[in-house]
Amino acid sequence: MAHREIVVPGKTTQGTRDARISGAQLAERLGKLDPKGRIIGVVLDGETRESLFDARSGQAAVPASTTKIVTSTAALTALDPAARITTKVVRKGDRLVLVGGGDPTLSSRERPEDYPGPASVAELAKKTADALKAGGTNGVTVDYDASLYSGSVLGPGWKPTYVTEGSVAPISALMVDNGRVAPNPCEGTLPAVQDGPKRATQVFVNWLNRYGVQASVGRPGSGEGGRPVADVQSPTVSALVEHLMDCSDNEAAEALARQVALKKGRPASFDGAARAIRDVLQSLGAAQGVETQDGSGLSPLNRITPLGLAKMLSTNVSGDRKALRTVITGMPVAGFSGTLSERFLGTQGAGVVRAKTGTLNHVATLAGVIQHKSGRLLTFAFMANGAADLNAARSTLDAMATAAATCDC
Repeated sequence: MAHREIVVPGKTTQGTRDARISGAQLAERLGKLDPKGRIIGVVLDGETRESLFDARSGQAAVPASTTKIVTSTAALTALDPAARITTKVVRKGDRLVLVGGGDPTLSSRERPEDYPGPASVAELAKKTADALKAGGTNGVTVDYDASLYSGSVLGPGWKPTYVTEGSVAPISALMVDNGRVAPNPCEGTLPAVQDGPKRATQVFVNWLNRYGVQASVGRPGSGEGGRPVADVQSPTVSALVEHLMDCSDNEAAEALARQVALKKGRPASFDGAARAIRDVLQSLGAAQGVETQDGSGLSPLNRITPLGLAKMLSTNVSGDRKALRTVITGMPVAGFSGTLSERFLGTQGAGVVRAKTGTLNHVATLAGVIQHKSGRLLTFAFMANGAADLNAARSTLDAMATAAATCDC
């Protein structure tokens, strides 16, 4: 294992010596937690990017949901962090067309209270009903347009059971409630619907009827050339990044990956998004060690090195691109929030480690930032592939992150 010592300028220990984070001592401590060397990983000084611990960090592995670090970094680089995704209704002749812009957080609730304040189908229906009645129209058929996205609705290598078990919905430019049968809170999963665009249109039609317009669901169609009637907008890109990092929202990750593709002039498909993200990472100088096939990390075909992730996180915490810090602020806090709310409990890592988790069959990963007791901010990535016992693997990852935070070295 490689290691180097990092001198912390201006800080002292025992009143006399410059504070040091000893790579040798940290490597020894972390090595004892994984004596068989099954975990690959790295710990870097967040400012200098110098290595404090290295266990085959250049070896690519299945990253699982730590892929969302890559997707979020690309989105905040390519897109305006204040940009929003629009869902709209247009009129073509005597019919309406509900046009999806790629916002999976669009809510079926009348007054959604979920963070980060999703757009509401009910609000869109109210605006539409008011416009129709003002023009003397009291009945209408609603077609639907989800043509913004192309290609497969399931990612490369995705198991078909991902949809039936509620891990993800078929990816579409038009869906409500993340494509689920009901509003899907951050901390739970619900079965996905097979036809997201039709379900979204049915919800919209139901609200139109409640607002006094007799409406029915039509057929798939194009909204191109239609006259604008009403629209609603998603939370900002930065708010969506915080949300998807905290909740590990797969649909939101895939949506932002496609927004990057559209921005870069590529097809809004899995392949187009993967290529666009790579283009963005190359412009950042952060593409080395990163090969992705989807935006969420559900694909077992993704390959990322721990060093690639840790270096990317060092870029995110630097002051060079302040928008990228949202990747860090969105990360769950150990023992307190998101996918880490039930982990690190009763350990010294609680409240100190911020990290993105990742889990697939036989895969456990953890990558994030650590406030070391010396005051240094560290970035890290640990990956366990081929894990026979996922609970044991996760516990080891947590112990390694805690050790890096609390090492008296």
